[in-house]
Amino acid sequence: MTEHTIPDSTLDTTVTADPQVGPEQHSGERKPRSLWNDAWDDLKHNPLFWISAVLIVIFVLMAAAPGLFTRTNPRACNLSAARHLPSAVHWFGTDVQGCDVYARTIYGARSSMLVGVLATLGTAILGSVIGLIAGFRGGWLDSLLSRLGDVFYAIPLLLGGIIILYTFPNRIGTPYIVIVLKVVGAVVILGWPSIARLMRSSVLQVMPNDYIQAARALGASPWRIITHHILPNAMAPVMVVATINLGAYIAIEATLSYLGIGLQEPAISWGVSISDASGLGYVRSAPHMLLFPSLFLSLAVLAFIFLGEAAQSAFDPKRH
Repeated sequence: MTEHTIPDSTLDTTVTADPQVGPEQHSGERKPRSLWNDAWDDLKHNPLFWISAVLIVIFVLMAAAPGLFTRTNPRACNLSAARHLPSAVHWFGTDVQGCDVYARTIYGARSSMLVGVLATLGTAILGSVIGLIAGFRGGWLDSLLSRLGDVFYAIPLLLGGIIILYTFPNRIGTPYIVIVLKVVGAVVILGWPSIARLMRSSVLQVMPNDYIQAARALGASPWRIITHHILPNAMAPVMVVATINLGAYIAIEATLSYLGIGLQEPAISWGVSISDASGLGYVRSAPHMLLFPSLFLSLAVLAFIFLGEAAQSAFDPKRH
């Protein structure tokens, strides 16, 4: 019997790629992608996200470690150097008391960011809990909580904050943290209904899904259903709105401080600096006193709003 050898070139062409088989079938099944994975992919390619994220990181560093940006004491003032224009010594000039505007602008980020973050956490937690209970339980409890939210929602946030802070004014010697918590409390009391409405709506959209019904059929406890199935799928809209609200709360703190009922001296914040720069014609004679705190305030507010808008676009289910 004669043996026939097959040329190597023939062997090379016997194995062909099947166009119907994807690379994931050669390496195993591909893991299913979640909304969070798709959202992150969108955010990575969004320039607006990176611009706002960089600005927010800078402001957070200013609030947490102002010594990285300046070594000047913001409370070290020299009346003989009052209202000096920006120079090599005082980059942003000096205010009416001779304090360095640059140092006060850097240190002012701490109070403004602190109020914004605490108010956002407070409204997000309180609103999420109330909205979750209302949407999950339903019935008379849903109606009661919804009507309660409508009462607070009808009060304008800024006007309500003015009324609350005028009702509980600050006294001489009131500790700094107490003043901050008063402002935060006023915002939380009036700001939670919008988050509660959003969370309730998200819960009602998630509840009819098959995996919720399957979990109930398998005997899962309400707590497990909420923590493992409802919250992971209902929190995205709340996080987006909370991010946008953070910028709005920073602006509200500045407004209340400008009116003299929010943060006050010796506290240092952008709102306090703007209030100090707005009297007795200082806007014309020393515009730098108003310009730089207002600029930093505007950048911080816009950074959080843009971040929220980028996240809103990324988490939109219609895009995935």
